[in-house]
Amino acid sequence: MLRLATASLAGTAIEFYDFAIYGTAAALVLGPLFFPSFSPLAGTLAAFGTFAVGFLARPVGAVLFGHIGDRFGRRPVLFSSLVLTGAATVAVGCLPTYDSLGILAPVLLLLLRFLQGLGLGGEWGGAVLLTAEHAPAERRALWASFPQTGPSLGFLLANGVMLAMSALLTDAQFVAWGWRVPFWVAGLLAAAGLLLRGSLEETPAFRKLAEQGERAGAPFVEIVRGHWRLVLLTAGALSLGYALVYTMSTWSLAYGTERLGVDRTVMLGCVMAAVFLKGPLIPLAAVLGDRFGRRPMCLAGCAIGALWVFPMIALLSTAQPVWMFVGFLGGALSFVTMFSVVGAYLPELYEPRVRCTGAAVGYNLAGVLGGALTPIVATAVSRGDGPPWGVAGYLTGMAVLSLGCFALLPETRPVAARAVGADAAPA
Repeated sequence: MLRLATASLAGTAIEFYDFAIYGTAAALVLGPLFFPSFSPLAGTLAAFGTFAVGFLARPVGAVLFGHIGDRFGRRPVLFSSLVLTGAATVAVGCLPTYDSLGILAPVLLLLLRFLQGLGLGGEWGGAVLLTAEHAPAERRALWASFPQTGPSLGFLLANGVMLAMSALLTDAQFVAWGWRVPFWVAGLLAAAGLLLRGSLEETPAFRKLAEQGERAGAPFVEIVRGHWRLVLLTAGALSLGYALVYTMSTWSLAYGTERLGVDRTVMLGCVMAAVFLKGPLIPLAAVLGDRFGRRPMCLAGCAIGALWVFPMIALLSTAQPVWMFVGFLGGALSFVTMFSVVGAYLPELYEPRVRCTGAAVGYNLAGVLGGALTPIVATAVSRGDGPPWGVAGYLTGMAVLSLGCFALLPETRPVAARAVGADAAPA
C-alpha cells in the first residue's frame, strides 16, 4: 500500500504542478504577454479566462479517461493522462507571445490550456482508485488521502520554482524568459512520474469485473441514466473547496500585487506557507474520516469555510504578510477538513463498474463550479475601494451550496454502514 500510495501521490503532485503553474503565471504575467492591447484589468480577466478553460476541459477529460478506466483498467489512465498534461505544459513554456505571433499566440495558449485540463480530468480518478481499491476498508480514507496530498505538493513545487525565478531575476528577465522555466521543468517531472508508475498493478476491483465480464459498455451513459443526481450533488458539494483554493492561490496573487502593492515574492510566500502546513494535515484528517465518517468531516469543513471567509478577506486587505498568512491558513483548514476524505468518499458512492467515470466527473464538475469562475468573479467584484467584501459574499454563497449538497449525500464509511445493516459500495 505504501508503494502504491507513493506512486499515486507523486503522479497527482506532478499533474497539479502543471495545472498550478499556469494559474500562478496567469495571475502574474500572462495578461500583458498574451493580451497586450487590453487594459491591465481586462488583461488579467482574459488571462483568467484561459485559466478557466482548463477547468471546463476537466469534465471532458473525466468522461474520456473514465471510459478508459472503466472499460480497460485504472492503470492505462495513469500513464496516458500524465503524458498529455506534461506535454501540454512544456508547450506553454515554449509558446511565442503576442508580440511574436499575434492573435495566434492567445489562441494556442487557449488550446494548450484545454489539453492540460483534459489530462488532469483523467488523472484524479485513476490515481484515487489505485489506492482506494487496494486499501483495506477500515483505512480507506487514510490511504486514499495520499493522492489528495499531491495537489499541495504540486502547488508548493510550482510556486517554489516560480518564487525562485521571481527572486533571482530582474523584472525584465522574469517577463522575458524566467516565467517559462517552471513550464519546462514539467517535462522532467512527467518523465520521473512515468518511471514511478511503471511497475504498478491493476486494482483488484477492476480485475474482478474483467474476470466476471461485468465491465460497463458505455460508462458515461450509465452515469447519466442512473446516477445523474449523485453526480450533481457531488459537484455542488465539492465546489467550495475549489473556490477557496483558487481564491487564495490565484485571485489573491493578482489582487495583492496589483491592488495592494504587495511584492509578488511576498504574496507567493504567504500562500506557500499556508499550503505547506495544509499538506501534512490531510492524512491526519483522513484518519478522523475513517473513525467518524466521511459526511461529518465534509459538513464540518463547509461550516468552517462559511464562518471564515469574511475574516480571511479582512486579513488579506491588511496587506501585512503575517495576517495574510493567517487568513490563508484558515481557508486551508476548511479545505483539509473536506477534501481529506474525498478520495474515499466519491469512489464509495459509485458501484465499481462505473466508479472511475462517476467519481471523476463529479470531482471535475466541482472544479468548473468552484475553480473556473472564481478568479474571474472575484476580480470583477473587487474593483471598488476598501476590502473586497463581494468576494467574501460570493464564497459564503458557495459554502451554503456545498453544505446543502453534502447534507443530501449519504454516509458511506464501511464500518458505519455495517453497523446499521446497510451495504456500502464494495472496493
